Amino acid sequence: MPSTAAMDKDDTLAWLRRISGDIATVTIKRLEDTLPWYAEMPPARRSAVGLVAQAGITSFIQWYDDPESTPWIASDIFAAAPRELLRSVSLQQTLQLIRVTVEVTEERVAGRGEHLREAILLYSREVAFAAADVYARAAEARGLWDARLEALVVDSILTGEADEELPSRIAALGWHGHGEVAVLVGTTPPQFDVDQLRRTARKLGVDVLIGVQGSRLVLVLGRAELSARPDEPDTDLPFGEIAKRLEPGFGGGYLVLGPTVPALVDAGQSARGALAGFAVARAWRHAPRPVEADDLLPERALAGDPLAKQTLVERIYRPLQSHSADLVATLWAYLDNGRSLEATARELFVHPNTVRYRLKRVSEVIGWDATGPREALILQTALILGSIGTDATRRRPAPTRRGTS
Repeated sequence: MPSTAAMDKDDTLAWLRRISGDIATVTIKRLEDTLPWYAEMPPARRSAVGLVAQAGITSFIQWYDDPESTPWIASDIFAAAPRELLRSVSLQQTLQLIRVTVEVTEERVAGRGEHLREAILLYSREVAFAAADVYARAAEARGLWDARLEALVVDSILTGEADEELPSRIAALGWHGHGEVAVLVGTTPPQFDVDQLRRTARKLGVDVLIGVQGSRLVLVLGRAELSARPDEPDTDLPFGEIAKRLEPGFGGGYLVLGPTVPALVDAGQSARGALAGFAVARAWRHAPRPVEADDLLPERALAGDPLAKQTLVERIYRPLQSHSADLVATLWAYLDNGRSLEATARELFVHPNTVRYRLKRVSEVIGWDATGPREALILQTALILGSIGTDATRRRPAPTRRGTS
């Protein structure tokens, strides 16, 4: 013969099944009255939320009948929800939904015994944990997808294979960058903390795309429209200073900053400069860290980088040549004479002060100072490349053979 406790449980289960529909109806009405976000949802999503609440009530009745089924039943509540519901309803809103459902259920079962109320509280805890697990797995999956998408975007920028889908992919990553962009290339540290690197970049007023390619770490930096806060004063810094602040996040070795470009669509040009500089940085014995790719133009040109050769000719040789032939001649003589003012003045039959004046004009025209050893190397490389290009286009008369008129 069944015990009194078993009969009481059977009666309670039968009563719960009879009122489950009423509980679901009252719950939906309570959601509309107390949760503004629910009332503002489209009808299809409100219906989906209602189905989840109703599934929770039905699942509680099944669990009350067999408490061992808790993990599976609680997970099934959210597994049955449409996928888009997880994207449109936050974890906080889900917990509010659970709270309202539990409150309504408690009100309807009041007076049926303390054991039933405790069962509701225990089950609601299990459902809350199940909801957190569902959202955690969804967030983890989204994080893995974002990481793959970010790696794809960075790879497209490095290879210069940007297509019409690149802007939409960048937007999907939540890129806040606007205006100028620069690419920073270095080595991946043994213990790479990507979150710390992103936090540092945010404090510096830049957004960042991160690509890890084996031992190489690539950052695409863009000025971000972030609200200034008292604890984040370092905004609108030059990219060179930003690279210095980000330097601890890289591994040992060289760190090369590509040239600044106007927008993200031009980032491939900065990436090419940074990668070319990174490949030859070891040729400069005392290269600073970080070093700008344009400071490695001689090494890049010697390695056959066409962009470096073009940059040296267009930014140094041609401006000087178009400005004054005297400046080109003076710079050639100054560099050929070991940067000696007196030797240069003797060769050109001018006063040393004239040489000083012309070298100052060179610096004003192109921005490089020939009196420094490193910049002298850059200028001499530019003169050589410019002269080669000029001589290649200049046609000389063919030599006359001996004995011919």
